[in-house]
Amino acid sequence: MSACYEKVLLVDDEQSILLGSRTLLRSAGIMEVLTLDDSRKVMPLIEREEVDVVVLDLFMPYLGGRELLAEISREHPHIPIVVITAADELETAVDCMKAGAFDYLVKPVERTRLISSVKKAIEICRLKNQMSDLKKQFFQKKVEAPETFSSIITVSEKMTSIFQYIEVVARSNEAVLVTGETGVGKELVARAVHKASGLKGNFVPVNVAGLDDTLFSDTLFGHHKGAFTGAEKAREGMIAQAAGGTLFLDEIGDLPEVSQVKLLRLLQEREYYAIGSDVPRKSNARIVAANNRCLRDLVQQGKFRKDLYYRLCTHYVTIPPLRERIEDIPHLLDHFLKKAANALGKEVPLLPSQAIPLLANYAFPGNVRELEAMVHDAVARHKSGTLSLESFKRSMKAGKELNPGAAAELPAAGATAAPAGPLPTLKEAEEILVREALRRAQGNQGIAASLLGITRTALNKRLKKEPALLL
Repeated sequence: MSACYEKVLLVDDEQSILLGSRTLLRSAGIMEVLTLDDSRKVMPLIEREEVDVVVLDLFMPYLGGRELLAEISREHPHIPIVVITAADELETAVDCMKAGAFDYLVKPVERTRLISSVKKAIEICRLKNQMSDLKKQFFQKKVEAPETFSSIITVSEKMTSIFQYIEVVARSNEAVLVTGETGVGKELVARAVHKASGLKGNFVPVNVAGLDDTLFSDTLFGHHKGAFTGAEKAREGMIAQAAGGTLFLDEIGDLPEVSQVKLLRLLQEREYYAIGSDVPRKSNARIVAANNRCLRDLVQQGKFRKDLYYRLCTHYVTIPPLRERIEDIPHLLDHFLKKAANALGKEVPLLPSQAIPLLANYAFPGNVRELEAMVHDAVARHKSGTLSLESFKRSMKAGKELNPGAAAELPAAGATAAPAGPLPTLKEAEEILVREALRRAQGNQGIAASLLGITRTALNKRLKKEPALLL
């Protein structure tokens, strides 16, 4: 199982129990385990060092477990406390839980029960810390280490919120699921997660689209010599190359079900089998997965395992498409113009004032990647003076998609171009808004009225005048 970096404190007056419990927890991957056989030293230690979970014996000399439980709960309420006692009494258990205990275990404690309880306490501690960090980041409204995200060109508040979230969850051991349309920059975000995590190992990307189970297993887990025809020597898989780092699995939704089962085991048990081996290998690589379609929809369609989905989306990032952050277009244009000119050995061309309003009215189905391709093609065709927009217009005509959100204000110079196509009348626009609000509210008129910013009575009047809007 993966190493947990949280610190556990074991408190018991019997050295043999401390040694056995410490060994058990370390074998389960919980490496930072402190032990104390004198209850009087607990509070000074907690004041001196950060402790995430306390496992506390209830009956000890000097300072009893109940008194210590109350004191820790009062002075350090964020620390989960697992109480262990030889007394199997309901009243004692209830008193301990009322005093703030996270769990109550009776000696002799089953190995799996102790490990499970401590790991749950660690997870609660981790979630509390993340929530605290998220609140702090939310109110600060800034990114602590902007250099981590320097490869992502953006001024969007939506993207800044994503960066703040990544900074909070990056050091967690749990998986991260990144979703977004093709070309939004999912791998760049995955690399940012790796960079923010502080992991010393490599970032290893693997596109799993189109891999059958055999190829998936060989690519990720490797094989032994002679495991199959042509396996003339042993080969380590990508998971081994990502040891101590991050394994990025792109297009995870395309995995066949049998491969999904193997990936689920890797996430749950942090172990895997190389092809041709019956000896499990441990993995401490952080898993970041990405998909260009909503995995929840695939789960509902029976094409993706529900248990794997919930393992993958412990931390969930959805990258907005370019049409929802058109304020980034001027900055991306500037970046891609310089990049293309440098690659082609040309001077950076001047950009006509009509370029930004023109591009803002395009939906960019290929997102940032499509914009980069457009710019590269335009610079390649460019000869001198101001960059021609003809190359952009040809690409946009081929795409045949307008951006419905293009009315947003742009930080661009020059006149604003009128959106292509006929504008709806005011009455038509009102009908469109009412229909959309009802659709999003799934027919609930109260919710629809809230979305429209009007009273339910006002909405009812409109619907009585135009009953066709309900169809």
